[in-house]
Amino acid sequence: MSILSSAHRPISRRGLILGSAGALAVSLGRPYLARAAEPIRVGILQPFSGGLEVLGTQGAQGTELALLEANEAGGVLGGRPFEIVRADDRTDPKTAVERTLELIRRNEVAAIVGPVTSANRDAILPTVRRFQSLLLYATDYEGGVCDPRVFCYSALPAHWVNPLVPYALSNLGKAFYLIGSDYVWPQKMNAAFRTQAEKAGGRVLGEEYTPWGAKDYSATLRKIESSGAEVVVVSIVGADAITFVKQFTAAGLNKRIRMIFFGFGENYMAGLSAEESEGIVAPSNFVQTLDKPEAQAFVAKVRARYGAATVVSNTVDAHYTLTRFFIEGVKRAGTVDKQAVAQAMVGHPLMSGNGEVVMRASDRHADLNVLIVQAQAGKLKVVKDLGRIEAPSQCG
Repeated sequence: MSILSSAHRPISRRGLILGSAGALAVSLGRPYLARAAEPIRVGILQPFSGGLEVLGTQGAQGTELALLEANEAGGVLGGRPFEIVRADDRTDPKTAVERTLELIRRNEVAAIVGPVTSANRDAILPTVRRFQSLLLYATDYEGGVCDPRVFCYSALPAHWVNPLVPYALSNLGKAFYLIGSDYVWPQKMNAAFRTQAEKAGGRVLGEEYTPWGAKDYSATLRKIESSGAEVVVVSIVGADAITFVKQFTAAGLNKRIRMIFFGFGENYMAGLSAEESEGIVAPSNFVQTLDKPEAQAFVAKVRARYGAATVVSNTVDAHYTLTRFFIEGVKRAGTVDKQAVAQAMVGHPLMSGNGEVVMRASDRHADLNVLIVQAQAGKLKVVKDLGRIEAPSQCG
């Protein structure tokens, strides 16, 4: 196992790699005088294999960047550096539980950042609760997590679905076909979309869930075409989504049917031609083309660290921002005691790549600034800036 950034070079020229059974500890570059201080270990639990490697790499990259910056500023708590223990959950719930146990018991991490899928998150939650650990979850999800030690920098259906439906009805069409991967997030997103659309006078003409690793969507494309849908709403994830969009375009359906794509961003643009991505509409919290000073500064910072060709996605920004909430919580608490850090993480604003954000004390979720973007000529263009959207508390 190697530790590489998405630009295929080491995290730090001075990094020290320490092997363990399921994870690697990385002593991040820091001033010499700080090295004698006891490091604060942070676990990065991401899918570095199993189909979601791009998201795993970018989530790790955002987390690492925040920790590197803290170390280069002298560390925290009088010079203590952060040290990474990086673990691959292989996009598999059983493996995620095994790696979580290693991170907590063997590596004694102060917090775990990750994973990506809801299935893996739910699988590790009993272990997180048993050992009273801190879990930092920075992936957009279906909502419903309420735990005093779990912090979510995540777009919920209320952030993305609720404002997107009226935009779609006014600009894209009123008849929808919903298609997603066969797991909880697409199902919950589609349920929310159906409720909002039908309440506002829209119609859902079909709903379908496809297995992981699907190679041929021809039967599904025929159903979409024959349904009379004006808009297809996609919540397929990973490489499967690229396959679907390519076949959708090859069948000529993009000429007649608009596409909403939940989770769409620069990661998917890289796998599609300009023609294949043209016109796709999506909600997002951040895109690298966002014309705001904080966005431009963040993109420049990431590329200065990892290379000019680095994709600076919503995933990078979310993990970077959530890790900074943790770092500032440690500083504010004056200790790495998990309960004290948890209390210190909420109620204090931070600047993200898209405006100021706050971690709420009520449910440990962030109020997010949301955009509606559209692919045009191979780039993502912001067509509507919705500003900050406050979702209902996930603690009822």
